[in-house]
Amino acid sequence: MYSRRKPLEDLVVEMTAIWSCETEGCKGWIRDNFAFEVVPTCHVCLAPMVRSMKVLPLLVNTRTDQKTLKKGIEIGVR
Repeated sequence: MYSRRKPLEDLVVEMTAIWSCETEGCKGWIRDNFAFEVVPTCHVCLAPMVRSMKVLPLLVNTRTDQKTLKKGIEIGVR
């Protein structure tokens, strides 16, 4: 059958370092360059995560010092 949709552009993919949950059955994962911690915990089940590689579309994170940032909002005392 004919479809009028335009073909999608080919996405640029590359091997990317990720952190994936080590709990069996949990599908939580995060790209390494978007993680706030050196060794993050799973945001779904709060279990430890292990580092691995995955083929993903290219995403650029302009914030290179993300792991050194403080978490939360600092409230000043007046």
